[in-house]
Amino acid sequence: QVQLVESGGGLVQAGGSLRLSCVASRKISSITYMGWYRQVPGSQRDLVAVLTSGGTTNYGESVKGRFTISGETAKNTVYLQMNGLKPEDTAHYYCRLKRWGDALDYWGEGTLVTVTS
Repeated sequence: QVQLVESGGGLVQAGGSLRLSCVASRKISSITYMGWYRQVPGSQRDLVAVLTSGGTTNYGESVKGRFTISGETAKNTVYLQMNGLKPEDTAHYYCRLKRWGDALDYWGEGTLVTVTS
């Protein structure tokens, strides 16, 4: 079993920044992508940003221009730099690791980001 270990969540004022980190507990090869999703109670889990093995990035509309995903999927690590945080960014943020070939799909336990106005 693989664990995705997330860190970097916390409490920040609007306009501030946080950096989330995610690393897999053991090496997994041929990953398709790693990324970040977020969820508030009572809502679905939404895409924040993903990084493919080819280096392509994709962002949710609400975070474009403010958040930046980086990392090395070959090393099973991914980061999310969040700038210009808004109260509506408050959520649990989850790291995801996916490999299409065999439907491998791991999620982290989540890290809470709280943005105060």
